Amino acid sequence: MSEKILSRTIKVEEENLAVAMGSGSLMVLATPAVVALMENAAAELAQNELANDELTTVGTMISIEHTSPTPLGAEVTATAKLIETDGRTFKFEVFAQDKKGEIACGMHTRVSVKAEKFQMKADGKFNEV
Repeated sequence: MSEKILSRTIKVEEENLAVAMGSGSLMVLATPAVVALMENAAAELAQNELANDELTTVGTMISIEHTSPTPLGAEVTATAKLIETDGRTFKFEVFAQDKKGEIACGMHTRVSVKAEKFQMKADGKFNEV
């Protein structure tokens, strides 16, 4: 398998801060925002690998270490590297960095599903009979 990598970059805005997301009390990039950026890169990379538009992927596992703070206004780039595919499963190494270096790294798994069927299952989950 040739190396497959995709990156996404954001500027840290107020809505990305820990204090705004409720994941902490500081004005630094929130861990959930880092996770979302990593997952966004992996989801797009996985989508590029799918056979047709009826399929999509859903995240089933993410494990990261967020090791360095990033302030408001800084740019952050998250990168997903596809390291393994096994049937419907896609496994990624993910990492994020700001201009001073790596701020987070970890692993992420996505599984392909039939989009319409999956949505119908979710929508009907709490229907009363």
